[in-house]
Amino acid sequence: MKTACAFELAPVLMRVHFARPFFVAGTITLFLAAASARPARQTGGKTTLAAIEGRLRDTKNRPVVGVVVSLERTDSRETAETSSDFGGHFRFEAVPPGRYTLHARYAQYTECVEGPFVLGDHDRKSLLLVLAQSGCSKDASEMAFSDEPSFTVAGVTDTTSLGGHGSGPMVRNSNALSKETASLSREDSARSGGSAHDVSLQESTIRSALARKDDADLRARLAEIEESEGQPLDAVRDYQRAAEMEPTEAHLFAWGAELLLHHATEPAIEVFTKGHRLYARSSRMMLGLGAAWYAERSNEQAKQLFFEACDVNPSDPTPYLFLGRLQATEQTLSDQWVERMKRFVTIHPESAMAHYLYGTALRKQDSHRNHAAAAEAELKTAIQLDAHLGDAYLQLGILCAEREDSAAAISAFQKAVENTEAPMEAHYRLAQIYRRMGDTENADREAAEYRHLSEENDKQAQRERHEVPQFVYTLRGANPPAPPSSPNQN
Repeated sequence: MKTACAFELAPVLMRVHFARPFFVAGTITLFLAAASARPARQTGGKTTLAAIEGRLRDTKNRPVVGVVVSLERTDSRETAETSSDFGGHFRFEAVPPGRYTLHARYAQYTECVEGPFVLGDHDRKSLLLVLAQSGCSKDASEMAFSDEPSFTVAGVTDTTSLGGHGSGPMVRNSNALSKETASLSREDSARSGGSAHDVSLQESTIRSALARKDDADLRARLAEIEESEGQPLDAVRDYQRAAEMEPTEAHLFAWGAELLLHHATEPAIEVFTKGHRLYARSSRMMLGLGAAWYAERSNEQAKQLFFEACDVNPSDPTPYLFLGRLQATEQTLSDQWVERMKRFVTIHPESAMAHYLYGTALRKQDSHRNHAAAAEAELKTAIQLDAHLGDAYLQLGILCAEREDSAAAISAFQKAVENTEAPMEAHYRLAQIYRRMGDTENADREAAEYRHLSEENDKQAQRERHEVPQFVYTLRGANPPAPPSSPNQN
């Protein structure tokens, strides 16, 4: 156990970057001879070696202080150690390339192990580890869904009666992520042949079978039918029953996705957190939990979970597309963010969306002016692959406007208008350019189009909110969930 003084020093040390082979924030433990003999290469005064940071939480999503975290290099058994600070954070700096396993040990918990995993130059790995009395992750056959949920879903209400438009960019993104999360759940049914045409016959058959013997898979299938027939309250109860009977990854995810779809974000966080604990390597569980935290306005937590999902199976495009949803509302992006989008386009060079997201990430990077040419090249590649990708034209127009190439910017924004379903921002930016050029007629026309589309977008958002009723739920003896602290907060 570290002393209080050591904990107080940790946040200060975490902000210092040492050009040594392996700096551990907090305890300053270095690798032994082999690593020490290997100098860190420098690029522009910054180390090119890797870094690992993470957060340690208990099963109630609270930070765990004083956990001994060790990073072991599997090919040499060299080890570095640190301990979690008051926010449950830990960090290893300047890690040489290699294959590693990370261990988290605390007296009251079973050891949690992550890896083995491979780190290369420049890699920045973020981890979220959940410690429990029975371990950080176990198969459902070993770990039953024994503790009752702290919430009760009591009914549904028409969300249009709650006031407000709910049409801001973050709200629209959150609604889109909720729907996309639910679609990940429905993939299970499609793979199992659950998309038969005669739904009424299926429902009758399933209910007859359940009357003879209760079955988790049949409960989940019935829940999907009930949701499609506009009976979400029945659906969520059957999803819950299925997950409690058999807490498989699929059943837990479907339950959490149904809660999230109907705006029950706090219960959804509880279910997805349990699912993430049981199935720590499930990328869609990370995406569901991240989408739920985003709905609670915890952008940092959502971002870290989406990062983690991208790293589980780097060839899977879905986590990058979820991360792209967040990217749309971020003003500046970190190097970690850009590195993942670069990996996306490297693995999927045929994807127009990959090039678009990477080009946009480069444009939004802190030092984006140094990457303007590369960003423009990526956006043009995206357009070559998909000539109707309106968002790519929009980002290209923004780059042209930043370098004061008005003619090119106008052309790109006009293409964005032609190829985007609701091109509000393109009209807005065209109005700005025309106003600067002194062309008041065109500026007024574009501004009017912007206002008209904004009003239509608000009406559409209201219609969508009306289509998806909101669950009414109560929490038993629990406060609303507080998002874990950001790794960058001290």
